[in-house]
Amino acid sequence: MSFHGRHGVRDAERESAQEFKVDIEVDADLRDASRTDRLADTVDYTKVRAAAKEVVEGPSMQLLESLAAAIAERVLQLPRVEGVSVRVAKQPPSMQPIDAAAVHIKRTHA
Repeated sequence: MSFHGRHGVRDAERESAQEFKVDIEVDADLRDASRTDRLADTVDYTKVRAAAKEVVEGPSMQLLESLAAAIAERVLQLPRVEGVSVRVAKQPPSMQPIDAAAVHIKRTHA
């Protein structure tokens, strides 16, 4: 998924929106969904996307780590989600020639 937000340590990174790429993997018991083929029995991926979009397009944060953790916290609140893996990447001009700065975190219910 790709969203635009104003996150980073430097003022220039927060002055104008930049692209953030987000990958999310959800851990959930999907046995019921595999038998019933009903959306009500699985994780609603539109809500997973909405959670990531709200965080990335929301208030500025300095660190990718904080951004990924905030996304993970929101996704963990969704029904049936037992764990989540979130990768957030950006390619600010100040970091070129590096392809991207990225973090990958995993969270579960405590």
